[in-house]
Amino acid sequence: MKIIVINGPNLNLLGTREPHIYGRQSFEEYFAQLQGEYPHLTLHYFQSNHEGAIIDKLHEVGFTYDGIVLNAGAYTHTSVAIADAIASIRTPVIELHISNVYDREAFRHHSFLSPNCRGVIVGLGMKGYELAIRFFTL
Repeated sequence: MKIIVINGPNLNLLGTREPHIYGRQSFEEYFAQLQGEYPHLTLHYFQSNHEGAIIDKLHEVGFTYDGIVLNAGAYTHTSVAIADAIASIRTPVIELHISNVYDREAFRHHSFLSPNCRGVIVGLGMKGYELAIRFFTL
């Protein structure tokens, strides 16, 4: 089973960016732990600060992978193009947010992506990635 985690803008700074919200662990460290916990899965990771690169990656994996975990960061609230890309592929997508977006600024309360995703995980920290991966293995 092939699953990819796609992280959007500023998530390359996890571990140093706003640690009171996102924690102190880098995503690379956390992803290595996930790979150790799920050795029977083929887990891939992609991060980009660029909307088009995220769309290109969704197109690339969206017909051959078994699951996509997408934390589009701020693009969640602005990108009709990423929402359209999700709607255009066959692979199911779980939208994920490390923080509780409903406990933050009002503009973060709306997602263009959610209507095209299989589900949404919000506010469970990095643990949300594991829960999304577990969903795909059920």
